[in-house]
Amino acid sequence: MDKINAVITGIGGFVPEDVLTNDDISKLVKTDDKWITTRVGIKERRVLKGEGVGTSFMGIRAVKQLFEKTNIHPEEVEVVLCSTTTPDYGFPTTASVIAYHTGCKNALTFDMQGACAGFLYALETGSNYIRSGRYSKVVVVAGDKMTSITDYTDRTTCPLFGDGCGAVLLEPTMEQYGVIDTILKTDGSGVDHLHMYGGGSAYPSSYETVDKHMHYVYQDGKYVFKHAVSCMAAVSLEIVERSGLNKEDLDWVVPHQANLRIIDAVAKRLGISNKVMINIEKYGNTSAATIPLCLWEYEDQLKKGDDLILTAFGAGFTWGAVYLKWGYDGKKA
Repeated sequence: MDKINAVITGIGGFVPEDVLTNDDISKLVKTDDKWITTRVGIKERRVLKGEGVGTSFMGIRAVKQLFEKTNIHPEEVEVVLCSTTTPDYGFPTTASVIAYHTGCKNALTFDMQGACAGFLYALETGSNYIRSGRYSKVVVVAGDKMTSITDYTDRTTCPLFGDGCGAVLLEPTMEQYGVIDTILKTDGSGVDHLHMYGGGSAYPSSYETVDKHMHYVYQDGKYVFKHAVSCMAAVSLEIVERSGLNKEDLDWVVPHQANLRIIDAVAKRLGISNKVMINIEKYGNTSAATIPLCLWEYEDQLKKGDDLILTAFGAGFTWGAVYLKWGYDGKKA
């Protein structure tokens, strides 16, 4: 029996118009452009503003752009899956809001959360719906309004995060394109080093959790940096070797955009320096959105058959790598 593969046939993206520069950050905490640029490689990040405006606002626009580019009718879509750490509400799901406002009224919808590795988790999940043979059009949305959980009195974390969203369409193919192999890993011991404790069932929202700043991202920077570099590099090498790839023949490495030093360290360990997608200087860390936003920005440079390695590391700890063979010529999109 021929094997069904899940291939990306289109991509959409959205970033807010409002820009928060390093100079703006320096007015909030004791820091400056040189310190931020040297340590993390970020010059500016986008901020989604407006009362009652959440992640779905960006997801709706990314999906609408995706439909315009692919000429897909929303009612053809069978699954809308949204990976986000910053859902609009505790319930209903952000995916259901996005589906409603984009006309996907025949789709099953659900949210999932894999932190900064969320797009990889969602991509594999969406691909499995395609591989099952039961579904033929799956939309995977990955986005976060990270500025909503950023503490702008904490100089160690507030320069890092921005807002954005990406969306891809997955369809079946019998050719050797699409999501060829995936490795996803988890180490629950990471909870103490990267988390947001407030607002969940363990620490429900209260005056106390607000006063203690428990509704913001906490990160042990040095610990997370060390594990991000080692885990992303190791899993990327593992998937390259397992897939029988030659590193020299890779067309692109698409790493999670958390820190330019992490990206450089991973690229160095892979022995690749000039085939790495980077846009962290403009957008900062948009969590689950970083990889699809890179693909969105670099789409014109992608060619059918290009070999890509996607890799990310996030809270949990969660991390992984995907071997993706690109399915269309970007300039024709």
